Amino acid sequence: MTLTASLTASLAAQLAQIFGADCSTDPAECLAYGYDNSRRSAQPDAVVFPTTHEHVVALVRACRDARTPLIARGRGTNTTGATVPIAGGIVASFERMNRILRIDADNRYAVVEPGVLNGDLQTALAPHGFFWPPDPTSSPYCTIGGNLACNAAGPRAVKYGSCRENVLGLRAVAGSGAEFRCGVYTTKGATGYDLTRLLIGAEGTLAIVTEATLKLTPKPAAKRTLSANYVDVHAAAAAVARIMAQPVVPCALEFLDGESLKLARAHGGETIPDAGALLIVEVDGDAEDLPRAADAIAQAARGDGLRDLRIAANASEVESLWAARRALSPALRTLAPDKINEDVVVPVSRLPELIDGLRGISTKYTIPIVGFGHAGNGNIHVNLLPRNAAERARAETALTDVFDLVLALDGTLSGEHGIGLAKRDYLVKALDPAALNLMRAIKNQFDPDGILNPEKLLPAR
Repeated sequence: MTLTASLTASLAAQLAQIFGADCSTDPAECLAYGYDNSRRSAQPDAVVFPTTHEHVVALVRACRDARTPLIARGRGTNTTGATVPIAGGIVASFERMNRILRIDADNRYAVVEPGVLNGDLQTALAPHGFFWPPDPTSSPYCTIGGNLACNAAGPRAVKYGSCRENVLGLRAVAGSGAEFRCGVYTTKGATGYDLTRLLIGAEGTLAIVTEATLKLTPKPAAKRTLSANYVDVHAAAAAVARIMAQPVVPCALEFLDGESLKLARAHGGETIPDAGALLIVEVDGDAEDLPRAADAIAQAARGDGLRDLRIAANASEVESLWAARRALSPALRTLAPDKINEDVVVPVSRLPELIDGLRGISTKYTIPIVGFGHAGNGNIHVNLLPRNAAERARAETALTDVFDLVLALDGTLSGEHGIGLAKRDYLVKALDPAALNLMRAIKNQFDPDGILNPEKLLPAR
């Protein structure tokens, strides 16, 4: 089946009937919805702005009838090209479908539309004494729908999990045009296949989510933040393994290598040490239990290569640490506009091997590699920083070596960014042929004509 590469008159008329003024074919406006944070771009034929579930049902059915690609989009913060309309077609921007429909504090869930910003949801939940655990760096301006599309997480995932662990149910429209609800409103459920978890992380290739029932978590009474700096990254990686092997689970455990620290010092000043590597560790819970928890973390952090360990003295010092961590990714993009940012994951015990392997790859290809991220999950953001044309040419081969290293360590290609375009062709290394064929069969069942976000996630046969 071949998709239609341009907007037909019939489909244009249907879009006008469904959306009225909430539809545009103006090339300049359409181009503004044709890129994401991967810096890839393509020209869609039209952009529409759904505001209701019924809009989405009508849109999917119209696009299926016309065999026209349909790409769901949040705010474009994705880094893998997952929302770039490389096959043309229609972009559905969910920025206007942004209502928090219900907060049920008694049953610990909230029902939201996909265009709700993560940060706005957290603000709305705070007076009720709850939060939603996924907390990507882009939370002030990324949407819940986008979070679900790539199973986003963030620092808190080490204790509270990613989207899959924090969503109870979904309302959605499959690529076939069928509308359905999956999941539960309860914290337990064993009824049929778990379609909710299947749709999360599917990058809009199976169905378009129009409503999400999110599991809420009570806000902890108190937090304590520790920082431990080490002579080198190997010592810090070994400390991560020790911390995660003891009973107290931190609510965040972030890792910054030496190059990251240089950038962080430029943002956070003297609060950020001049060291080979740094761990930022946060524990939360009841105030009376925190000293014991912090002591357990501190004991595990001590070991060969530790230079200094301290507990943040006040809220200002805590914020300075986290602000420097949040500033790293945009700072690297400024230094190397063509940076390659990957979010690989390995078992925590194998972090030292990953760090050593990345050093070797950096030396082999003479390309700077900077690493930081969610070490408590083994989820490291590996940033290749080509600075000129020659280094850019070597970077793709170096990236293949990075992925080969990760897979050899029993790791996986992505922890929270997803696959999109950037890692699609590497999926054949990560999954065996039988698993890929099952995924293609699932795709065909949900989206028989292949209209939803075509050419993403699954590699070509």
